[in-house]
Amino acid sequence: MCGIIARVGDGSAIDPLLTGLENLEYRGYDSAGVAVQNGSGIDVQKRSGKVADLKRSIDDVPLEGAVGIGHTRWSTHGPPTDENAHPHTDHVGDIAVVHNGIIENHATLKAELAETGHEFTSETDTEVIPHLIQSFIDDGMDTEPAFRRAIDELEGSYAVAAMRSGEHVLYAARQGSPLVVGIEDDGFFLASDVPAFLEYTDTVVYLEDGDVVIVDGNGIEYTDLAGNQIDRERETVEWDPEQAGKGEYEHFMLKEIHEQPTSIAQAIEGRIDPGRGSIDLEGFEPGTFENVDAVQFVACGTSYHAALYGSTALNQAGISSTALLANEYSVSAPPIDDNTLVVAVTQSGETADTLNALRSADAAGAKTLTVTNVIGSTASRVADETLLIRAGPEIGVAATKTFSSQAVMLVLLANRITADITGEPRTDLRSLLEALNSMPARIETLLERSQAESVARRYGNSQSYFFIGRGLGYSVALEGALKFKEITYEHAEGFASGELKHGPLALVTPDTPLFAVFTGTEDEKTMKNAAEAQTRGSPVIALCPPDHEATEMADEHLEIPETDPALAGLLANVQLQLVSYYAADQLGRPIDKPRNLAKSVTVE
Repeated sequence: MCGIIARVGDGSAIDPLLTGLENLEYRGYDSAGVAVQNGSGIDVQKRSGKVADLKRSIDDVPLEGAVGIGHTRWSTHGPPTDENAHPHTDHVGDIAVVHNGIIENHATLKAELAETGHEFTSETDTEVIPHLIQSFIDDGMDTEPAFRRAIDELEGSYAVAAMRSGEHVLYAARQGSPLVVGIEDDGFFLASDVPAFLEYTDTVVYLEDGDVVIVDGNGIEYTDLAGNQIDRERETVEWDPEQAGKGEYEHFMLKEIHEQPTSIAQAIEGRIDPGRGSIDLEGFEPGTFENVDAVQFVACGTSYHAALYGSTALNQAGISSTALLANEYSVSAPPIDDNTLVVAVTQSGETADTLNALRSADAAGAKTLTVTNVIGSTASRVADETLLIRAGPEIGVAATKTFSSQAVMLVLLANRITADITGEPRTDLRSLLEALNSMPARIETLLERSQAESVARRYGNSQSYFFIGRGLGYSVALEGALKFKEITYEHAEGFASGELKHGPLALVTPDTPLFAVFTGTEDEKTMKNAAEAQTRGSPVIALCPPDHEATEMADEHLEIPETDPALAGLLANVQLQLVSYYAADQLGRPIDKPRNLAKSVTVE
């Protein structure tokens, strides 16, 4: 879950490297470092802390060179210390390496290298890579074959970028961790994600597992590990560089909450026709899913909650569906056959657990589809089909606009699957699509009128926070609790409304605010469950339209506009995102960089 940036070309590499690290800090922010060719060797500057700390530490150190690599870390092996920060070098400082992933056989390699005189200075798995490369150079190999031989020795997941003193060349490879090439007029980038270099170029090449690239200032060579040349297509990223900045907002999270009207409009553009009552998902002709007997969704974290939303929508339509945690899929997957559709939901398309579940489903013969935000991601290459959510770049670690876009796309997908299997669309499809078409405007209105900040202020010092919902509101309750605990560090739990009386009521006190999501389906039962907590002292905050009867019993009301029950939970979710944001802001939390978390989880 670390962030890699590298550049080779004309001019100094240091400014693009530092810019790239700042843009990648959502991938890890416990240490950072850079290495550049300084004309007489490799100059490495690294330290624990954030990229800003690194920049301050090198203000008085002149770093120059047209070739360089950088890294921002999320710790897996060894705590965040100066010694464990990347880049890492071999024992003579001739090779420098940055790495994202986990080298599973690093202990064996380290022991073998130590026996031949190599001395290690960190606790990381990464440090074996430059030592391994140097060991093969010591045996008489040139840099390129030594790099390939070292990569061949590695077991596990990795994206690696390396440089050698005195060479105007970058060497890189990937296996199970993302790596993308950026192409500009006077040079090349390598990075874990496009936002790293988006302000410099929008021309990219997505590398695939097993790729090895050799880059100098004049060109780039794409090969497999054996050295055979391969073709990789250039693509143009349709993201505006300004989308990767905070603009007028104090935090990326608040900016991305306010971008949801745009992201949802982009998600549905050209895909729905409310007048005709039709759904047109590109690449999925009518009848695509007619032989599907069961649908399994696999995902992690926020994407799992979106998957649960889609699965619930399918079950309500009478189609057998299950949402499963991707990290449990290998031990608890339901039976699969060639009439099973497995849908992998992943914002980045690089989530290791979800990719493993996707590969497992593919090996078992299932039809596979991924719902993702990133063109060219690993998930889109592994799955049979891809459905893009078109949310644009999301930098905040706590997912906001991508959750709502995922859920919207899964509602559309659920309706297409239902129509293909049953032969008939839902009877009120035109009404649903009209409500979906109006959703961006309704979110705009909600954002303008929200009282979430005052609610967060009123209950900001509570002991614990409960979130409940029923049906489609249940996944929203889970997501609301996850957002709250992620960025406030306060205890929060989400429950199916009816489960309160089966244990959680024992935890309810006057210091336990309860947020109740009302979707227009079985609201009477949810009100009864909320009242059970209220009679035991819990203040109730109702998320519902202004004329809903829950406003009469609740202690507080966060308004959501009237809409189709299939979408009401997603409007409530926006209010819950705002509550979490303002509660965290009042507590002085680092909202965009919550402790111990990173944006894209590329390790198991």
